[in-house]
Amino acid sequence: MKTKTLFVCQVCGTQSPKWLGKCPGCNNWNTLVEEQEYSLPPEIKRNLVFHDEPVLLTDVLIEKEERLTTRITEVDRVLGGGLMRGSVTLVGGDPGIGKSTLCLQVGCQLSQKGYKVLYVSGEESVKQTKMRADRLLTDNQNSFYIVNQVDLNVILDYIDKIKPTLVIVDSIQVMYHPELNSSPGSVSQVRECAAILTQIAKAKGIALFIIGHMTKEGMIAGPMVLEHIVDTVLYFEGERYSSYRILRTTKNRFGSTNEIGVFEMTANGLKEVLNPSQIFLSERPKDSSGSVVVPIMEGTRPFLVEIQGLVSRASFGVVRHKSQGFDVNRLSLLVAVLEKRLGLNLQDKDIFLNVVGGVKVMDPAADLAVVMAIASSLLERIVSYDAVFLGEVGLSAEIRSVSQILPRINEAEKLGFRKCIIPTNNQSIHQQLKNAKIEIIGVKTVKEALENL
Repeated sequence: MKTKTLFVCQVCGTQSPKWLGKCPGCNNWNTLVEEQEYSLPPEIKRNLVFHDEPVLLTDVLIEKEERLTTRITEVDRVLGGGLMRGSVTLVGGDPGIGKSTLCLQVGCQLSQKGYKVLYVSGEESVKQTKMRADRLLTDNQNSFYIVNQVDLNVILDYIDKIKPTLVIVDSIQVMYHPELNSSPGSVSQVRECAAILTQIAKAKGIALFIIGHMTKEGMIAGPMVLEHIVDTVLYFEGERYSSYRILRTTKNRFGSTNEIGVFEMTANGLKEVLNPSQIFLSERPKDSSGSVVVPIMEGTRPFLVEIQGLVSRASFGVVRHKSQGFDVNRLSLLVAVLEKRLGLNLQDKDIFLNVVGGVKVMDPAADLAVVMAIASSLLERIVSYDAVFLGEVGLSAEIRSVSQILPRINEAEKLGFRKCIIPTNNQSIHQQLKNAKIEIIGVKTVKEALENL
């Protein structure tokens, strides 16, 4: 094997022939580490390359492939209906969030359906994995195989011997290829191990789950090419002291990237939350200003979340805009609209915004609810407890229409809300809500919405 020395950034994978204090690729300091550049022997490369012949596009036959349903509704929804054979899924999340538990539950469910599952644990012993499986109250695991191994060549031998339908690698940062001189967790090892496992999964039609560590910036550790190699990237999110977890996809070649799954962490593993709206609104205060409810959409799923706003006098003349679960730049824009277009005195106020339940709201329909929460806290006016607000706010304080208005209103009505403030351009929905018990109020501007406060 031919080798030469290179300096590789451990964050973005940028290579340099000499050491640099600051990485030119990601601008991080002291991230370049000396590694040996390698060239795998030709016989190893030959075994990892596909040998399919080119065919005409018109000759390609498309057959509907059967998905492997995990019987965990929230996981199947996020994956687009289930696992595809030959697909590679990367699962990332903070330490202790439940990545291993989630993958173990998926493996146990497929094992109970008769599929062979191989769980490769590089961080825990076989006994530790067995203890977690017993805690999940799973049984009939006659086709679930567990091994504690980090050598990639040995793992590939196990795959050839067992011929599993699903392989779970926990985690990619501890795997190493003996042909490479770099240490486990380095950019070279992570990149090559992931690439080889992906090629094996594609060639043999194996569904592959890869668990990845997270950096302090909230990104999956390793080079960005790791996310480009795989088919699906899942992020498992949740507040550290909260029992609720959200499974979100940022890349999916076999489905939508807008779906989310909601779970509750219990002593017996992760339990599905089939009605997130009720959970997020269960502790909403009745007689408190700054509390507004908005129906948001995550893919095809509507649910209601509570947005809380707090406006207070700034200390020492330094104004702060802080938000949890909402884009802080968008918050500053909406505050500027309230100051300029409605004349509200906010230039010397600290503004804090919180989306209850640890949800991250990206839906522009939440703009009106954010504006109403801020105005409610500033004016000390309590928003009607049975009202919901939705609409996108423009720079002229106009309320713009939003998409998928019908499922949002139906979800609000289902939970007992009796008033819905929506954009005027969406009022044509009246014809589809003839028998609804919820009152629809159309508004053109933020000022009209405030008059309904």
